[in-house]
Amino acid sequence: MAAPGPARLLRAAAASSRRWLFSASPAAGTRPGCGSAAAAVRTARLLSLSARAVLSSEDKITVHFINRDGDKLTAKGKPGDSLLDVVVDNNLDIDGFGACEGTLACSTCHLIFEDHIFEKLDAITDEEMDMLDLAYGLTETSRLGCQICLKKSMDDMTVRVPEAVADARQSVDMSKNS
Repeated sequence: MAAPGPARLLRAAAASSRRWLFSASPAAGTRPGCGSAAAAVRTARLLSLSARAVLSSEDKITVHFINRDGDKLTAKGKPGDSLLDVVVDNNLDIDGFGACEGTLACSTCHLIFEDHIFEKLDAITDEEMDMLDLAYGLTETSRLGCQICLKKSMDDMTVRVPEAVADARQSVDMSKNS
């Protein structure tokens, strides 16, 4: 019996990917974060679909980041995107930001929010609080960017990147060696 041709293998792989895309629940195979809209975008990216096509009808939200050196970086994202997604998708130059890619395994996406925005954020989870405990420059309005989802009410907000960054993954590795 002859091996299946390349076209047949591609069709089978595509069919399998479509089944996974439409049958996966938000909890299965997704990282912690912003819920179904962001999970759909990440899933679409995994399948090389355009994120624009998934959320094309929604307006973009402007976010200003004050970098460690005091520079103001401005970027846009869509409702449901995490602030980590905004930084990555817009190729913002923030050293070390999002080292764990939003899996709640580091604190490199630590951001400091203005009081009036911080008060409107969704409740913090225990997992996020554990990572924040390891962050440098922790304030009363600190959160992890991978856990903050954009909403239209956040348009034109400003967030500050702390002066130093701590990667919780390095802390764990260093404690194993000592």
